[in-house]
Amino acid sequence: MQPSAPPYEERLTAPRSWWLMSFLIGVSCALIMLPFGTLPTLGGLVGGTAAAAVVVSAYGSPRIRVVGGTLVAGEAKIPVTALGEAEVLDAEEARAWRTYRADTRAFLLLRAYIPGALRVEVTDPEDPTPYLYLSTRNPQGLAEALEAARAAAAPGTA
Repeated sequence: MQPSAPPYEERLTAPRSWWLMSFLIGVSCALIMLPFGTLPTLGGLVGGTAAAAVVVSAYGSPRIRVVGGTLVAGEAKIPVTALGEAEVLDAEEARAWRTYRADTRAFLLLRAYIPGALRVEVTDPEDPTPYLYLSTRNPQGLAEALEAARAAAAPGTA
């Protein structure tokens, strides 16, 4: 039995500046509550900061994983056997594929603050999705993980 490909995992976290903005939103809420007294001002600071931090955390929570012969990208779960060639995109190509070259049928897991991306063809004839666009800080590593998982899942390799 051939050992399985090593898993790949990445979390698309929000930039640090967004966490600072969360605090500044809390300060804004505190200033709004200032005429009502000290306790409401403190509540506005804590509540506004917490609410903004929840939004930033939720937006920055998608994960990209290659594990057990499956690519898991956000909500999508696709067997690697249904995927074709992976194309590593530099910052300029990634911008083109998420704007004017984008196909409306494609699955896009994009974060504009991440400059690199990976474009993976979908070869399953039953799937209308032509390709996956995945924002990633390590497009080459993700492409290698997909290739290793595809080689491990190929028939006749066990």
